[in-house]
Formats: sequence, C-alpha cells, structure tokens
Amino acid sequence: MPEPLKNHYNAAYIQRLVSEIAGVTPQFPAAQFSALVLDDQWEARELKERMSHITRCLQKCLPEEFRTALAILTEVASKFNGFGGMFIPEFVERYGMEDWEASLPALALLTRYGSSEFAVRPFIKKDSERMMATMSIWAEDENHHVRRLASEGCRPRLPWAMALPDFKRDPTPVLPILEKLKDDPEEYVRRSVANNLNDIAKDHPEVVLGIAEKWLGANSQRDRLVKHACRTLLKAGNGKALALFGFGPPQGVTVSNLQMQDPSIRIGETAHFSFEVVCENPCRLRLEYEIEYVKAKAKRSRKVFKISEREYAAGSTPIKRHQLFRDFSTRKHYPGQHGLKILINGDAMAETTFHVAAMFPEANTAGK
Repeated sequence: MPEPLKNHYNAAYIQRLVSEIAGVTPQFPAAQFSALVLDDQWEARELKERMSHITRCLQKCLPEEFRTALAILTEVASKFNGFGGMFIPEFVERYGMEDWEASLPALALLTRYGSSEFAVRPFIKKDSERMMATMSIWAEDENHHVRRLASEGCRPRLPWAMALPDFKRDPTPVLPILEKLKDDPEEYVRRSVANNLNDIAKDHPEVVLGIAEKWLGANSQRDRLVKHACRTLLKAGNGKALALFGFGPPQGVTVSNLQMQDPSIRIGETAHFSFEVVCENPCRLRLEYEIEYVKAKAKRSRKVFKISEREYAAGSTPIKRHQLFRDFSTRKHYPGQHGLKILINGDAMAETTFHVAAMFPEANTAGK
C-alpha cells in the first residue's frame, strides 16, 4: 500500500518547519508550537485537516500583527515546495482577508513554491471584480506558476476547493483570462486552461463548444488543449463535441460477441470482457466502455472509460479489456448487478450485465 499523503506532515516535517522559522525569528516558541501541532488528535487528522491545523497553530505562535507574521512565513516559504507548503497560502486565506494590499502579492509569491489556488478563492467570493482584475494581471506575469494561478484559482469546480457558485452560474468573468492563456508557452498553464473549460462545460456546454470551434485548427498545441477541455462532453456522447473531432454517427458499424469472461466476480477481483468491432468500410472511431456501478443505498453511477480513437479497417477487429474492482480512496465498490455498455462515437452499441459479490471474508481480515 502506498504511504498516505497525510503522513507527509509528520513529526520530522514539523521539526524542520520549527527550525526554519526559528532561524528567521529566534523568539519563536518552538516547543509550544510542536506541542500544539502534535496533539492527541494529530494521528486521526486527514491531509487537509493537518494542513489547516498547522496553519491555526502558526497563528497562535507567530506575532499577532498579520504583516509581521506573513513576512516570517514568506521568508521560509521557499523551503517547503509542492503541496506540502500549501499551509502558508492558507495562512493568508485565513488571516489576511482584511489586508488585500499585503495578501495578494504574497499569494502571487507563494504560488511559486506550492500553490495558492485554494487560498485565492475566498478573495474571489468576497469581491470577484477586484480579484479577477488582479488575476488578469497575473495572467501576464513572467512566472508560469503565477500565470497558472490566474486560471486554476478561478476554476468554477476546482477539486477539493471552495466552490465558486457565481462562476458556475455565469462563467463570463473567467473567459478573458483563459483567452490570454490559451497559447501560453508552458504546457502546465495550458493544461489549467483546459481544466477550467472542462469545469465550465459541466454547466454551460454551449459556451465551451463555441470556444472550441473558434480555437480549433490554429496549431497542434491549442488543438490538444481543446480536446482536453472537451473530455467530459466527449464522454457524455455530446454530438457537437464528437463532430468537432471528426466522430459522426457510426454508420455501417456494429459490435458483436460481447462476452464477460466470468459473469460473477468479487470485490477486489478483475472483470475481463471481449467483443468485436465490425466495420462495413474503413472508418475513424472513438471506442469507449461504460460501467454502471452499484452504489450505496441502491443508487447507480455510470463511468465511461476510453479504449481508443483511431482508424479501423473494414471487417472484424477483436477487442479485449479488463476492469479492476478493488476499492480505492476515490472509489468504493458495492455488491450487486452491474452493467457494461460498449460505446462507439457516443452511441451504445452493445450491452450486458455481470454480478459483483462481496469480498471474501478472509480478504476483509487480512493483515489484522
């Protein structure tokens, strides 16, 4: 099993943080801070809870005046890169909302070491016009991390982050920033633009389809951006999105011999299936399969998985695939009858069912 991400924040990490802060301000109460952080609830806290807990403990131990505390944290920020350093932007989010003049430049600086994408969102909610004007400036910054923040921070549906309901209802304020960044020299930034558009597509598909039609064909980099931006629309079988990428109705195409290797499996095992794609003439196809999962309380959930996008020759092409039914942190499986569909250019061409049983009892107790 991989090490849980929350264990990135451990006693050694806290000791390193203490040492760095004490090197800037020797008056820092190191022992008090360590005791506050590593309290009797520490082990039970998950990743974001640990991050927020560190932030609150810092506020108790650093100077009360926000700018003084912020100066100390920005001094040590470069020593804590990646997601592990995101407790520092969170400090700005929690305690700097009344001091935009100090907070916004700090967020632009701090995003170079970790990311301020979560921390900017309360500022957007408080005064979106003022904040988006700042982010428009950031979109032209010489540093690619700051340019990415301009897009990533205003995503309407940024995972694990505070939602931006105003931008879900009307994404208009976001679009000028994406326009500025669509041809950014950094893939890291263009990927964020695509993800932002994909968020928007979930509420306003016509807006994204209009942008896609306008942007497509300029160059290969932009074409890849648009394809990634339309991924949810493509998986949903949106006809306009499919047509933009050359996937029309699958005429003269059939699916035959859809078979499950085993019509009944257990949680933790792998479902194997096969089928044949039969084409009357050579054609370009997007192949996917959809699994209808059983969820808690008898609910159902559908998820589409891509197989390929390519030219298929006339005749029959055999396809074999498998799907793992092991539980993950992002997906839990439940016993019951599941569905399987084969999709071609968004159309369901064949379907079957299979049964998923509970895990073997000994698998539940393994390692105990």
